[in-house]
Amino acid sequence: MLRENRTRKGEERMETVRAVVLRGMGGPLNMEILRMEGPRDDEVLVSVVASGICHTDIDLCDDWDEETGPVVLGHEGAGIVEKTGGKVEGVVPGDRVVLSYQSCGLCPPCRAGRPFACLRFFEANFGFRRLDGSNALERSGVRGHFFGQSSFADRSLATERNLVKVPGDLHLEMLAPLGCGMQTGAGTVMNALAVRPGQGIAVFGTGAVGLAAVMAARIAGARPVVGVDVLPRRIALALELGATHGIDGRREDVRSRIGDIAGRGVHYVIDTTGDPGLARIAAAVLRPGGTAAFLAGTGAPASLPGGRKAVEIIQGNAVPQRFIPEMISWHRSGRFPFDRLVKFYDFGDIDRAVADAKRGDTIKPVLRWSGRGERKDS
Repeated sequence: MLRENRTRKGEERMETVRAVVLRGMGGPLNMEILRMEGPRDDEVLVSVVASGICHTDIDLCDDWDEETGPVVLGHEGAGIVEKTGGKVEGVVPGDRVVLSYQSCGLCPPCRAGRPFACLRFFEANFGFRRLDGSNALERSGVRGHFFGQSSFADRSLATERNLVKVPGDLHLEMLAPLGCGMQTGAGTVMNALAVRPGQGIAVFGTGAVGLAAVMAARIAGARPVVGVDVLPRRIALALELGATHGIDGRREDVRSRIGDIAGRGVHYVIDTTGDPGLARIAAAVLRPGGTAAFLAGTGAPASLPGGRKAVEIIQGNAVPQRFIPEMISWHRSGRFPFDRLVKFYDFGDIDRAVADAKRGDTIKPVLRWSGRGERKDS
């Protein structure tokens, strides 16, 4: 009974939150003051220091139907634990954390240690509500809980399942992108495909996710590592970060160039673009028995010829609590310099950050709150 009373009181506590709210298709994204329910027994209130902008945020903004109501996006948060619910054991106030994707924790894949295959993954991450159907921002007429965090705000509610404790000597602002984009690209190479030394890989699209895959491929010892893009500066950066070859998709024939580079074809193709034309090229440049991984959320082809496989990967098949610390260790050793992709913006400049990302001027925009956390300018 005492626990039930404590939970009920916790639910009645309201927190004040500054958040960027999407109210109509394409934006703008406006800063608003909202009222948010305090953490329940299994929740953690995080004071957000920074949040990366992922193309999933941008795509949802562009496609959002205002009739479904206003929402708070953001799913690459990093911050400091402010409050914890009564049943939370893994973190305490003051802990520094990175926020990643949400899972139910109860279904067979979750119980087997595979939260990326959670049977309620879509509902938990794209439902804009808790899994019990409630919404902590309901009194403000706004929906949150995007990826279990809605981190385009100065305070975010999460659970232990989507929190990762991180060391105190690293800049939280820089670690924010690890929760989704970096994890998806690098995890696809290391976890989903388990690329081995000497195997060839082509990465279509060298944005944040693609460049994370390129860096991971170098760590794995893949060869050749082919980066394909339409922006010369991104191709040049891919070559600096681990690609052995770069192809300009606007000026070169991708299929024939990969044939020249890899002979019988590459073992793996990673497509981050969602371009149907590139999906057809992927089948052509794979060697027999090879695998094409599709990361853009547009779905994998039903089949590929010659015993080749097509798979759709979610979050790099990564368990955040294990894989994010692994990426941090690579970064410490200089093998995963994802900081070279980051450009910082204040939260009030979110529309400019989104526009820069759309044009390709910025690879990984990261929003930060002025005066909060450590400053590390790009």
